[in-house]
Amino acid sequence: MIRRTKIVATLGPASSDAKTLDKMMEAGVDVVRLNFSHGVAQDHIDRAELVRSLARARGRAIGVLADLQGPKIRVGKFADGKIVLAPGDAFILDANCALGNQERVGLDYKELPNDLERGATLLLDDGRIEMWVEDVVGAEIFCRVVQGGVLSNNKGINRKGGGLSADALTDKDKEDLKTAAALQADYIAISFPRSADDMNYARKLLREAGGNGMLVAKIERAEAIVALEEVVMASDAVMVARGDLGVEVGDAAVPALQKKIIRMAHKHNKPVITATQMMESMIQSPIPTRAEVSDVANAVLDGTDAVMLSAETAAGSYPVEAIAAMHRVCLEAEKDREQEFQSKRLESHVEKVDESIALAAIFTATHLDNVRAIAALTQSGSTCLWMSRMSTAVPIYALTSEVATRRKVTLYRGVYPVNFQQDTNDREALLIAAEEELRRRGAVREGDLIVLTIGEPIGQSGGTNTMKIVKVGAYKKQTTH
Repeated sequence: MIRRTKIVATLGPASSDAKTLDKMMEAGVDVVRLNFSHGVAQDHIDRAELVRSLARARGRAIGVLADLQGPKIRVGKFADGKIVLAPGDAFILDANCALGNQERVGLDYKELPNDLERGATLLLDDGRIEMWVEDVVGAEIFCRVVQGGVLSNNKGINRKGGGLSADALTDKDKEDLKTAAALQADYIAISFPRSADDMNYARKLLREAGGNGMLVAKIERAEAIVALEEVVMASDAVMVARGDLGVEVGDAAVPALQKKIIRMAHKHNKPVITATQMMESMIQSPIPTRAEVSDVANAVLDGTDAVMLSAETAAGSYPVEAIAAMHRVCLEAEKDREQEFQSKRLESHVEKVDESIALAAIFTATHLDNVRAIAALTQSGSTCLWMSRMSTAVPIYALTSEVATRRKVTLYRGVYPVNFQQDTNDREALLIAAEEELRRRGAVREGDLIVLTIGEPIGQSGGTNTMKIVKVGAYKKQTTH
């Protein structure tokens, strides 16, 4: 059984050497995430090249996701590194404070006082500390502690319900976009977008830097939920970034929002990644908790394209085991996600020929007995994306000579990249070559059916316009008689 849900794993100190990376690939990683919140540009460039070198040695395609830091609003540093706050304590967030103490601390985002007023609620350190704003005077935000705890250097600040005006792209992000373009990242994740304008601006900067990667909108602001459809439509893919989202909208709201975001991504034919704390206990444990297993399984049942590991693989003690555990859980959950053809897709209006061919291919593969594979001869991968939006247990093989396309489809649910060189414009020869490639991989055997899609005339750029049902071995028999 082939796993359809893809696994994204974050690289870091625990997973940057060749030996560990090779084991991670063997365990089943599909896409690696480069977290631009840490390290310098050369670190990310070196890691991307090492991953691709190891993948080539394995005859595989591995996607690279560059995740920009975004405007993470943080407190400054304390003279003693940390303080302890109790409920009822008065505390000041002071944009002009150089070094914090028990009474006040500085801010890395100097405009924060302009975004707040009496009655606002601030959540610090991922919501562990809660403060109520009593007054704002100049650069000082006078607060009363509601929920106390330890507050240490550089912890994040969120406003409950959203409303902070920080731009989605900081000066650091703009430089990091250039690095992402230089290392030819397949996907670039934009942190904290509020609107379609944020995504459009990021795309403009990326293209100006020479990058052709796909843009991922990380849904983690309350404002992004309000403008969800326009943000999704302006993006190439979406991430359910449950950490900051849970802080802004409340943890109880996250499960329903996860389902809503995944449905919205499906509606607009966008791949979707579910992320944050999926197997957090595996930072220190070789096995996940039962709750984490259920969390990953539910994301699969919701229809996510990919599930993501963060600190588990970046800094944890068991990066390979975390991937292996996620692989097992996804496989098991997929057994319960029945193969089905969504009837509402038949009722929807289709404007593009290649999208209609994708629809027909999935319908045929789902309803015709003995179809063991769908083979899409593709240049851009668009046909495979449309196919992957519909639930089917039949594997979809993206046969392409384009390296960028093979890496791109690593994120699409149920799609598997195949290096396939189209050395001829003869259709019969191409069909035989495609069949032989799938047979060599063990995907099909004599007598099986393959649903094959292709663009004709062959050799000319353009969309897929032909679907053919091929019986394995039939062409070879015809040519020998």
